[in-house]
Amino acid sequence: MNQPYKIVIAGNPNCGKSSLFNALTGMRQRVGNFPGVTVDKKSGTFALDNKARASLVDLPGTYSLYPKSPDEYIAYEVLLNPDNRDMPDLVLVVADAANLKRSLLFCSQIIDLKYPVVLVLTMMDVAASKGLSIDYRLLQQQLGIPVVPVNPNQKSGLQSLKTEIAAQYHNRAYSIAPDFVALPGFPAALRQRLVRITGITTPYRLLHIASNFEKMGFWNPQQKEEMREALNDVHFSKAVVQAEEIMARHSRIEELLREAIVQNEPRSRPSVSERIDKVVLHKLWGSLILLGVIFIMFQTVFWLADYPMSWIETGFAWLQNVVSSYLPGGWWNDFIVNGLMAGIGGIIVFVPQITLLFGLITLLEDSGYMARISFLSDRVMRSAGLNGRSVMPLVSGMACAIPAVMSARTIENRTERLITIMVTPFMSCSARLPVYIILIALVIPDHTYLGFIKLQALVMTGMYLLGIFMALMVARVMSWMMRGRERSIYLMELPVYQVPRWRNALQIMYEKAKVFVVDAGKVIMVISLIIWVITSYGPSGKMHAVEQRYAALKAGQHGALSEEQEEQMIADKQEASYAGHLGKLIEPVIHPLGYDWKMGIALITSFAAREVFVGTMATLYSVGDADEDSVPLRVKMANEKRPDGTPVYTLATGLSLMVFYALAMQCMSTLAIVKRETKSWKWPLIQLSYMTVIAYVCSLIVYQVFK
Repeated sequence: MNQPYKIVIAGNPNCGKSSLFNALTGMRQRVGNFPGVTVDKKSGTFALDNKARASLVDLPGTYSLYPKSPDEYIAYEVLLNPDNRDMPDLVLVVADAANLKRSLLFCSQIIDLKYPVVLVLTMMDVAASKGLSIDYRLLQQQLGIPVVPVNPNQKSGLQSLKTEIAAQYHNRAYSIAPDFVALPGFPAALRQRLVRITGITTPYRLLHIASNFEKMGFWNPQQKEEMREALNDVHFSKAVVQAEEIMARHSRIEELLREAIVQNEPRSRPSVSERIDKVVLHKLWGSLILLGVIFIMFQTVFWLADYPMSWIETGFAWLQNVVSSYLPGGWWNDFIVNGLMAGIGGIIVFVPQITLLFGLITLLEDSGYMARISFLSDRVMRSAGLNGRSVMPLVSGMACAIPAVMSARTIENRTERLITIMVTPFMSCSARLPVYIILIALVIPDHTYLGFIKLQALVMTGMYLLGIFMALMVARVMSWMMRGRERSIYLMELPVYQVPRWRNALQIMYEKAKVFVVDAGKVIMVISLIIWVITSYGPSGKMHAVEQRYAALKAGQHGALSEEQEEQMIADKQEASYAGHLGKLIEPVIHPLGYDWKMGIALITSFAAREVFVGTMATLYSVGDADEDSVPLRVKMANEKRPDGTPVYTLATGLSLMVFYALAMQCMSTLAIVKRETKSWKWPLIQLSYMTVIAYVCSLIVYQVFK
């Protein structure tokens, strides 16, 4: 059986790598981790021709083969480690045609690693708008590798690229270019010794081994010791050799570009992106537009998702009634209807909101506006003592804290990276969204102002802004406590605006819905069934006493209980259950926040995953209630009363709960990732402690003010 033809996509950040990857693979994509590290790897397959398929891996963006951050080491390790399972047969180097000089540095380094390389030129239209005319055929002749211009968004040039890749596949020796530059500062005697130690003969690979072998985990201790001796014998200077190499490359690149690029008169009018940026990057208007975009995003989530959410709730209530009427009575009926089905309903009902939120975020990324959010936030980040690179992990935290914490690897300064990791979980992630939605629907009136501004959307926006505000405040305090450290500089290049790809957004929506239902759904289902068990059963003496009391009452009323008595019997049984005992145990601690024992149970189970709150409440309010009058969870929660007859879910209680969920660290998976990233349990334990204290104090203040 033939080995698959392995291709990797490499290039600078924001050069169009992801667009090319999506255009080639379409829906045939997988998201996993690079071997041994918790960094996302996007991989997929596509057809070369009628006879063969190729596997494709998208490497993290990097500017050169001299990595500075942990994520850049991923690309480095894939390209340099001969035992890496992703080591490619072909490298597609994606280059921004408008910034070709910068892109060719990285391309020339990969050429000298002796990989078959295809240079893929993107953003040719942007180059033309800057007055640049690129003779890519002459560039191909000078580099000694194929050069193919493409526009992934419009699918132009893709067939030519596939034809070139197929030619590489059918003739594996094709397009191994000559050395781009010589390495005069790399002694021949040292190279020969390294060849004997490593078995590698490519000079440029040997230079990188000499420069970074201490950080390369694929050499054994004996090999490293021999390399160390060889380098000491010739007084090898990594900095000197690298500086000579980079200067030689830049000199050769300038010669190539003088011949291959003609600088015409640029267009007299500013480009569309430049005209838009004059408004959206304005100090005042840009910030107002950013707040407006965030508000419109949540307004849309509420408006569009309200309909499918109502349909799902009504459908599950109807289905529970049907199943309950056909199954025989007893514990089995209760388990299926109020344990299993209530748990599934608690998962499915929030799929519309989650898919819409991720779809809108994807559209913002595709359009180029997400990078502007990073730019606009940079000033605020610096006022909080953070590196500008902290912006993207924090923005990513609105989707999920786990990859956001891992993305902090791009921050070179260790202290700034640590602060970013410590405050990122304050950002309201998608797991909090179901909690916000159900509580806002319960306690916030469905008022509309000016005909289109929904009060509920304003409150949702406020919850996200609360997380941002608290993250910045805590970051400022941590920065003050760790003062005296070196400050780093954040440089970024803004991509041009593009029309979002709706197919890509729909694909992301599907993937996120699948992840929520399958991955989060498993946890929610397990917790829901556990909650059903501990709510349905309890110490035999107390449960038996409740049953006897109501049996006697029923006998004295000619074998029937009133509707109020039925509801009270269910409530008394729950209080006598194991769940009731656990809730009563922690109730004194949470009572000042306005919470009852049922909310206490939900707070405990939410440490497995925040979205479990909904499944827990669905089970708690369904146990013992399988009959023809089953109603949606929101209605049951709205009808819940305290012993004195007052509603459980008041404005004060609802706001207090939302604030607690916005600020508390209720995610064991995030704590595990923080431990892995910081290499210590010290920081996740500090994080858990201080976030819980802040959440408790803020929730207490909110409840006392609004009650």
